[in-house]
Amino acid sequence: MTQQLNTKAFSLALGLMWSIGILFISIIALIFEGYLQNIVEFLSSIYLSYSLSFFGIIIGMIWAFIDAAIGGFVFAWLYNKLAK
Repeated sequence: MTQQLNTKAFSLALGLMWSIGILFISIIALIFEGYLQNIVEFLSSIYLSYSLSFFGIIIGMIWAFIDAAIGGFVFAWLYNKLAK
């Protein structure tokens, strides 16, 4: 008997966790100037309009949620297909 992953729940959980991760990275980068700057530059090259401003962080969190939710859905779907 194999366990099935709930694709919707897994994708929402992964999207939420990565979105919160972007928030924490951004807050730490704002508090400690220069720290995590390479990561912020990398993330701004991936997520359009992400920057260390209020609206930039919100937009980055939305992009991160969408990105991780799609990745989580594909992962859970593929796991369910291969676990059969």
